[in-house]
Amino acid sequence: MHWKKITIWIAVLAAAAVLIAVIVARMQRWRPRNLTIQGAVVRSDPDPRKQLPIGGVTVTATDGMMTTTAKSDSSGYFQLRFRAKLWPGHVLQMEFRKPEFKDSDLTVPLTYRSSSDRLFIAALEPIVPEKDEVTGKKLTVVSNVRVRFTENVEGDDNIGSAVKTFQVVNKGNVPCNRQAPCSPDGRWKAAVASATLDAGTGNEFRNARASCIAGPCPFTRIDSSGFDRGARMITASALDWSDTATILFEAEVFRKSINSSVRESYPVIFGRTLNFVLPATQEGVSIEADLDGTHIVFPLGPDLYLSWAACTARSSRDNASSTVYRCELKPGYRF
Repeated sequence: MHWKKITIWIAVLAAAAVLIAVIVARMQRWRPRNLTIQGAVVRSDPDPRKQLPIGGVTVTATDGMMTTTAKSDSSGYFQLRFRAKLWPGHVLQMEFRKPEFKDSDLTVPLTYRSSSDRLFIAALEPIVPEKDEVTGKKLTVVSNVRVRFTENVEGDDNIGSAVKTFQVVNKGNVPCNRQAPCSPDGRWKAAVASATLDAGTGNEFRNARASCIAGPCPFTRIDSSGFDRGARMITASALDWSDTATILFEAEVFRKSINSSVRESYPVIFGRTLNFVLPATQEGVSIEADLDGTHIVFPLGPDLYLSWAACTARSSRDNASSTVYRCELKPGYRF
């Protein structure tokens, strides 16, 4: 009987240990955490090409006690941060608000996995749906749309060259006797001479070279470290361990310049919206189009104004050197 009681107590203790381990593991999984929610807001449309990003949408999330708010940027991206710790099992209510679009709500349950692992896409429906026709009014047809812009590119102009000769005066067959400078093998007395070229303010030398052109050239050595890179001031040095030698030093002179060129691009049109991407270095953007067959040039200007479309511009999230433009037709026009 005594051993039977001991066995029962051992079984009870083992079961209690397993239960405690399960509770601890569950508590670790249920530990509270800071929460970051990110996503994007787009226009609701069955055609993915027309699901355009919507900026300026007020995004609010609350669990009934804590509330945080953010606005979507020009690419539709938003991020919400809850700095207080939330327990799994709570439910967040998300609201998306913008005057031109119908209100949209989203319920986000907090599960074992953090909701930070998900990307939330909110598709908003316009209050006034897109229409290709205006009742009782003839639509103006916009066709043959092209984008013209000027791009400034930094370039280099070759504006000339510079030439100089110099001599390394020496007498051959004189032992060095360890009195520098000496020949590379240390046997003969040598001499060193150099010359410097100045390209002038705002200029620099390129393609510099130096060569022995007269005298016992096999017994000379040129130091190129002073002209192996482009610079305004360059120097060539030469070592001569025989009779006097003559060195030719020359280089091309370059000046930096800004070259402007006119470029042309063709936008992509989906429904009532045209899209195009230009380099961030562009200037003077204009849109050329035919309105009911009449060719007109429309300077876009810094306010992105067009009489027949509403345009926006934003920096590309993938390429900082590009700008993304979007123009949506105003009522009374069609492509």
